[in-house]
Amino acid sequence: MAEQLSTAQIAQYDENGYLLLERQIPEEWLAKLRAEISRFELEAAMLEQSNDRLDLEDSHTPEDPRLRRLKLPHTISDVVAELMTSDHVLGPARDLIGPNLRLHSTKLNMKSAGYGTAVEWHQDYTFYPHTNDDILAIGVCIDDMAEENGPLMVYLGSHKGPVFDHHVGGIFAGAMLPNENGLNPANAVKLMGPAGSVSIHHGRIVHGSALNGSDHARRILFFELMAADAFPIMGSMTRWEGIKDYDTRMLCGQSTLNPRLKDIPVRIPQPQPDVPISIYEIQKGMKKRAFDTIT
Repeated sequence: MAEQLSTAQIAQYDENGYLLLERQIPEEWLAKLRAEISRFELEAAMLEQSNDRLDLEDSHTPEDPRLRRLKLPHTISDVVAELMTSDHVLGPARDLIGPNLRLHSTKLNMKSAGYGTAVEWHQDYTFYPHTNDDILAIGVCIDDMAEENGPLMVYLGSHKGPVFDHHVGGIFAGAMLPNENGLNPANAVKLMGPAGSVSIHHGRIVHGSALNGSDHARRILFFELMAADAFPIMGSMTRWEGIKDYDTRMLCGQSTLNPRLKDIPVRIPQPQPDVPISIYEIQKGMKKRAFDTIT
């Protein structure tokens, strides 16, 4: 029996590759997350460049601090770590990919009013191919997601298609151009909803987001999860330091030593560019871009 999702919602995810659950996260959690963001914004104001905790906009200065991402926020925020293991997050995930769940990564992406960076079209799975694709990302919308502030967009049903080439000049660039890969723009769906909504997207779905040109922020906390029997393929960008460490990332259920193999497309994200490991830096390798930029 499903914990939270209806049969229709599960079928929609299987068919389309995404779900949007409105007001899934209670307001008290949103207030705590916003307070945490304010704390890290104060930290960013003391920095001149990105570090292993905070990813700064290219236009950042200490006088005009611009924070675009918290890296692995569950490791630096007790609030994020607690929410990550709550039924608000894990309940829908268990309904979609089973009771045994492992954490892949977390990130809190921030598009500040007027200049928030775009994220080019890509498939998460190209960064971390695994033995099967029971992999998803749960996005907690901390602000209202509206058309003007750069909501997440997905290509309907693209999780059932190929793993597109995300290389430029033979180097992994972490992005692709839908119009050059046969995708119909009519199939791009904007995932919009009020603060507290949760978006869930499949690891193979093509997705991206435009810059934030509005006068209000757009911040999303992502929890990337996978079935416990999905193991990284050599060359993946998944951190691997042995099975003991890998099992510390179990969020619920039981771990396994038996990877499940699924006949799905695979493409290795190698060779890597000589840049910091950040999607923003990797995607600078694109010679053409789908989205404009703001400085």
